[in-house]
Amino acid sequence: MTDSSSTSAIEAINLSLTYRSGKVEVPALHNVNIKVRHGEFIAVMGPSGCGKSTLLHLIGGLLPPTSGKILLDGVDISKLTDSERTAVRRKKIGYVFQRFNLLPTLSAKGNIELAKKIHGNGHLSPNGVEHIIGMLGLSDKIHFRPAELSGGEQQRVAIARAVINRPSIVLADEPTGSLDSRNSRAVLQILRDLNEKLNQTIVMITHDAEAASMASRVVEMKDGQILNPASKFSYEPEFERLY
Repeated sequence: MTDSSSTSAIEAINLSLTYRSGKVEVPALHNVNIKVRHGEFIAVMGPSGCGKSTLLHLIGGLLPPTSGKILLDGVDISKLTDSERTAVRRKKIGYVFQRFNLLPTLSAKGNIELAKKIHGNGHLSPNGVEHIIGMLGLSDKIHFRPAELSGGEQQRVAIARAVINRPSIVLADEPTGSLDSRNSRAVLQILRDLNEKLNQTIVMITHDAEAASMASRVVEMKDGQILNPASKFSYEPEFERLY
């Protein structure tokens, strides 16, 4: 068993990915190296097409790299089979996307509980479910279907679905991209709370400097490479609690 106290939550080593389009090879990532500590909240910024989402998909085991390593708690998932990577995702990772991807026929609670069943976390107590729902400000919305919820409320349900099994890592790809400024701030505050209160490691892709300011570290990408793996960020607006 790996001692998580002595390893990074996430480590990419010389990570590269090249897509093939016919006879043409298109590099998406080139020799990326980065470490994310346990309980850290980082934001990855950069122009469209710079490789941000590709990096997230590699970290989450959705894609195998062309070369290099991806270590989660010291385990190299780049060497695992598809089914083994799927097992790691179900155990360790929660995803939050720009599109909420909720099932329209289920209530908010139904969407959340379905995720619990799919991931096989039957030992999570009803109190655990209610704690997450309450923490995300959804207690009075649990019986509503997605069409009856605002965009911000739908994203909160999507976040609850992603974290209901208490994954150690949360990967968020432009989680506020479809929201107005008020709902964006509420969702970002939720992510910060998950990081601070549940000690979840969060990697968030964003193009928004205000969103990135919620993270403890900002990583900039350009042309498939990381420019500043250890930088801080100076943009610090005041955030009010909106839920």
